[in-house]
Amino acid sequence: MSGADQPSGSDHVPVGEGWRALLRPEWIPTLAILLGGVLMQSMNVLLLTTVLPSIVGELGGVTMLSWPATGYLAASIVAASCAGMLASAAGARTVYCAGVTIFGVGALIASVATAMGWIVVGRLVQGFGGGLEVAVAYVLVRATFPELLWSRVIALMSSSWSASVLLGPLVGGMFARFGNWRAAFVATAIIGAGLALGAFFILPSRAARSAPPPRVPAARVALICLAIAATSWATVAASPLARLALIGAAVGALAVMLWLNRSARVPLLPRDAFSWRTPTGVGLWQVLLLCVTFSPLHIYMAIFLQQLHGLDPLAAGFSVATGSFAWTIASLLVAGASGAWPDRLIWIGPAVMGLSLAAMALLAPHGPTALLIGVTALLGAGIGQCWPFVAHHIMDNAKAGNEVVAASSVPTVQQMGFALGAAFAGGVANAGGMSAAADDAMMQAAFFVPASFVVPAILAVLVGLYLQRLRQA
Repeated sequence: MSGADQPSGSDHVPVGEGWRALLRPEWIPTLAILLGGVLMQSMNVLLLTTVLPSIVGELGGVTMLSWPATGYLAASIVAASCAGMLASAAGARTVYCAGVTIFGVGALIASVATAMGWIVVGRLVQGFGGGLEVAVAYVLVRATFPELLWSRVIALMSSSWSASVLLGPLVGGMFARFGNWRAAFVATAIIGAGLALGAFFILPSRAARSAPPPRVPAARVALICLAIAATSWATVAASPLARLALIGAAVGALAVMLWLNRSARVPLLPRDAFSWRTPTGVGLWQVLLLCVTFSPLHIYMAIFLQQLHGLDPLAAGFSVATGSFAWTIASLLVAGASGAWPDRLIWIGPAVMGLSLAAMALLAPHGPTALLIGVTALLGAGIGQCWPFVAHHIMDNAKAGNEVVAASSVPTVQQMGFALGAAFAGGVANAGGMSAAADDAMMQAAFFVPASFVVPAILAVLVGLYLQRLRQA
């Protein structure tokens, strides 16, 4: 760490203070800004889930229902890859303020949308700003707080997602209930402007590093975006051959990206990413499959609950949020597991997800609403009970020199999994009749979307068993 990056007060933090050490007056404002940025992003994910059915009702574009999510995630991946270079050149505070501002501009674009395509554009802009903000937040944690407090600050940042489970559906549901979904995006832009202003005056200003900034892995980032774009276009392609060709192009783009990454001077992912010979490589496969399996929940369940079960936007938003809340609760409950249980939970988790998706397929078209909400929570509990241990294995088994990039690869592959899963879900929904206006077509989509994702859940079980065997060898 350079002299300019040394956190103030790092030599005067008693170990015994624990959480109370964060209550120092010089750190509370910075902590509030960092937590506010994470909360704004995470809340916006569930806010969009809640208002998306209202957007489709006014603007149409039901066949593009997955595009706002895939566009956001693709742009977020690009921004996260550029954040380190930009922070080195302009300073972390500048990049953080820029990210929050760009996020707000994207919300304004979405607020004046006249077609679903403009919602997608707004989410692309939001994704780039959000990617910058989240990535540079970790740079600010390292530069501002002493090492003894890093894990606690990061834990607090993660807990903001739990708060968003309540705030996101509440804010989005209230705006949707009164028929003004556009105001939800305007409110997001106002919050973003206030947060950017506060960050400019509160966050520490650090000198740029004298070393030349690393080059952005443009070719590999472009290949990731190409894969996501090809999968998204496959959801609306009319010809089955065109769909297969686009999916093949997506798989090929990802394969080339991994091949380039293995010999790159600055790897975007660990050099053994997705290798079947190392726990880190297999663990990244597990992260990808888990996120693909979980991804349809936030895109389609709200519209199924509203149109087939008669829930209003607020109730539907909170019902979907039970999945995210269960993820958090399950992770906290199992975090202290020891002995053989961490390896067991790695495959038990996706098994629970597969069972919940099968039940969801039966219940979503016309089953009891209360039971469907319970199954939604079970899906979140499934991924929550295995997530901490998969991430731990990826970081703990990283090869020498790949420790940092292995840690950062977890959120990167997580974003990729959500994006690819959202795109595949869009293709399944449209093939199942989602584009038709009839109720029976909606019921078909409500069955086929969760049913089709039982397959990646089964694959995740097999990968989890293989990872357990590989670690015990």
